[in-house]
Amino acid sequence: MGRRQAAASSWPLLVLLCCIAAGRVLVAGGSFSFEDTFELSCADDHFKTSPDVQTWHLYLDKDAGCGFQTKHRYRFGWFGMKMKLVGGDSAGVVTAFYMCSDKGAAPDRDEVDIEFLGNRSGQPYIIQTNVYKGGVGNREMRHSLWFDPTADFHTYSFLWNTHHLVFFVDKVAIRVFKNGEGGETYFPSDKPMYLFSSIWNADDWATRGGLEKTDWTQSPFISSYKDFAADACQWEDPFPSCVATTTEHWWDQYPAWSLSAAQAQDAAWVRRNLVVYDYCTDLQRFPSMPPECSLRDEQ
Repeated sequence: MGRRQAAASSWPLLVLLCCIAAGRVLVAGGSFSFEDTFELSCADDHFKTSPDVQTWHLYLDKDAGCGFQTKHRYRFGWFGMKMKLVGGDSAGVVTAFYMCSDKGAAPDRDEVDIEFLGNRSGQPYIIQTNVYKGGVGNREMRHSLWFDPTADFHTYSFLWNTHHLVFFVDKVAIRVFKNGEGGETYFPSDKPMYLFSSIWNADDWATRGGLEKTDWTQSPFISSYKDFAADACQWEDPFPSCVATTTEHWWDQYPAWSLSAAQAQDAAWVRRNLVVYDYCTDLQRFPSMPPECSLRDEQ
């Protein structure tokens, strides 16, 4: 990616070292308890950890996949995870890091996805992002990456505030989803969400539209996670104080309402070079452009 890789975010991760305000949670990467933070949603034999219990490996075979989710919900904040994807022939395999308002994928859920679509050996991974509001999605974008995500860990993160959702890869903004004006805006802002990590088989659609099927002789497929970090408003019923005072926190202060000049330059480079699919330009699927697509002119 050249000099793009060296561009520093104007929202420095040093904020993770600041004090915790009332109603706000801070989980920093490094040594912390998996059991205190997450719930496992698969059999124990599909989940393994490093000796220091700080790296978590999810297994997919023909019988089942694996996943885990946070015990708490959050409404607005910054969330990041370091991930290393399945190497070799990963066709049909989806590895994900996402937010969802419901553990059971309720029909009226809000959801924000980062999904990695596996491929045949030697072919590049595709990163797919999507946004759901009230159970309605169909806001997919797909990008290629400027590195091999199977060779090492990279950081994938969300910034979520009342103004926009920003998807980051190693501090590079690959997508900005803006919140417009008015009550009918397509933007997930009302429901607190859990954070999920998972691996599963999706060979009916994930690779070349389902033409490439999972080769189970290559299993188990293993994806790895570590250094989960969150600086966010943790939801406590009926209504946490931090939701009413989000502008006290860096992730909803004025500098975080839009991209910095350096971030905007990186995002423009991504749009020119890495976009594989954009629902906003798919006229066959959307003869009338979804209204939030017009907000991109304001970025």
